[in-house]
Amino acid sequence: MSDNERVPRPSTAAPRPRLPSPLTEADDARFARHGVRLLLKRDDLIHPDLIGNKWRKLAPNLSAARGRALFTFGGAYSNHLRATAAAGRLLGVPTFGVVRGQELAGRPLNPSLSRCAADGMRLHFIDRSTYREKDDPRVLAALLDDAGVPDALVLPEGGSNAPAVRGCADLGRELRGRADVVALAAGTGGTLAGLAAGLALGQRALGVSVLKGGFLSAEVRALQRAAFGGPRGDWRVEDRFHFGGYARVPAELVSFATDFEQRHGLPVEHLYVAKMLYALHALTEAGTFPPGTTVAAVITGAPFEGAQSSTSR
Repeated sequence: MSDNERVPRPSTAAPRPRLPSPLTEADDARFARHGVRLLLKRDDLIHPDLIGNKWRKLAPNLSAARGRALFTFGGAYSNHLRATAAAGRLLGVPTFGVVRGQELAGRPLNPSLSRCAADGMRLHFIDRSTYREKDDPRVLAALLDDAGVPDALVLPEGGSNAPAVRGCADLGRELRGRADVVALAAGTGGTLAGLAAGLALGQRALGVSVLKGGFLSAEVRALQRAAFGGPRGDWRVEDRFHFGGYARVPAELVSFATDFEQRHGLPVEHLYVAKMLYALHALTEAGTFPPGTTVAAVITGAPFEGAQSSTSR
């Protein structure tokens, strides 16, 4: 039996998340000289395998699964695939991952997909045109049948669905009264949708999009309708700091991330976290935040070996 076909056994270490996640102050002169106080919400410390918003998104879906197999989607370096595979290992639940890119089939697995396979996830590679149609009921049914799990719980790419959004509302509740603005990197919009709903009146959520296209605001509104029946909270999307699109990490961003790591002893994941921190610095320099503003930056992930510049949603 190959690694891709192993059925996971429950880990002796059940998921024990560190919640609420730590909130620490970052002493940074670049913000202080503008009268802005910077806090770091360390969601990357929630769990060693289910880090950041992945735990918050997965926990309510795992409850809904009730032991059923988990079936989901992602790119070749997907944080979401890794987290789902880890959850399956920890709970003894079968997991299936549909990977974008048929050209990857038969090649040696990269470190991220190797971790998925080691955790028991069965991987299925499909071409990019079929992947774009994965939400079509007929395409999805065929994929489930091919995997032999027609009754599996299907999780969307990135894990953003109504239960996940409601789970992420706890992030906002943990930050009530702690900051004026709460910022995070946004890919599929689920964490932003939940965060905004959980914050108190007068607090604002800022989502820094890591993808270009300007579609994220509509996604957040749709997710809030699905989760809560309508809009919740004060939030906006900042679309100017994607650095050319998803998985684009130019030298300027790498330099900024390295400098931030050295200043604060914080490992900075490049595709999401670095773009959010860069945006906060740029917005502070531009005077976007009035003096006296407290900004909390949510650290939603940590670097993973071999995937620093290729991580997917």
